[in-house]
Amino acid sequence: MRVRLETRLDYDFPERVESLLQIEAAVADDQTVVEERLVFDPPVQVTRRDDPVSGERRVAFTHQGRLAIAYDAVVEIDHRDMALAEAAQHPIAELPIDTLPYLRGSRYCPSDTFETIADQKFGVLKGGARVAAVAAWIAGHLEYRIGCSDARTTALETYVQRAGVCRDFAHLAITLCRASDIPARVASVYALTLEPPDFHAVVEVFVGGRWRLLDPTGLAPIDGLVRIAYGRDAADVAFLTIFGKATMVAQSVTVTAV
Repeated sequence: MRVRLETRLDYDFPERVESLLQIEAAVADDQTVVEERLVFDPPVQVTRRDDPVSGERRVAFTHQGRLAIAYDAVVEIDHRDMALAEAAQHPIAELPIDTLPYLRGSRYCPSDTFETIADQKFGVLKGGARVAAVAAWIAGHLEYRIGCSDARTTALETYVQRAGVCRDFAHLAITLCRASDIPARVASVYALTLEPPDFHAVVEVFVGGRWRLLDPTGLAPIDGLVRIAYGRDAADVAFLTIFGKATMVAQSVTVTAV
């Protein structure tokens, strides 16, 4: 599948500050950037801070005043077999070293407090079957509700109030998987057919020998996701990190099939 991305950001920086922008499609085995364009108005000097290991692409810049950022791209997405049912769970000793950080709790995913809850709810299920059960439980018990959470909301608060947006769904799924000894991480993506269009947060779990994408909200097809970045939780994948103050004037994300 081939999709077109159109992202527009308009910010006002009252003081001269540094920022880190992460909105470009990542380099990955299951997606190819066919063409792209990143434009700043007014023009600013940028320093690339790409990660050759993760494939994440980002730029650092310094600016004061109004700034409009436009990112346009066409990305080819390969077919993704993300079946969970037969995907085995790995003993800790057999996990690849780079998956180990995603077994531990993080700022928004206090998995150590969910171990008893995970065992009670998902019993003897293991691996992909357990992940599928986690996703089904979230779909049946959480309400997608805009405005009921903010940038400080953790998976524990989402579990209690049983509502949230995509990042809250993702954090709770990650927390329950890590509490089940399954490596899990958040991925920021562009998502085809998402309504309303926006940056989207989904989950990657390591079962059956590889990372597999999962959208706990069920709002977007896996074959229509373009990965931007991944990390322990939302703190690692912000599309714009501002080391100072700024005001968002406008923002839009459009993803269409080509």
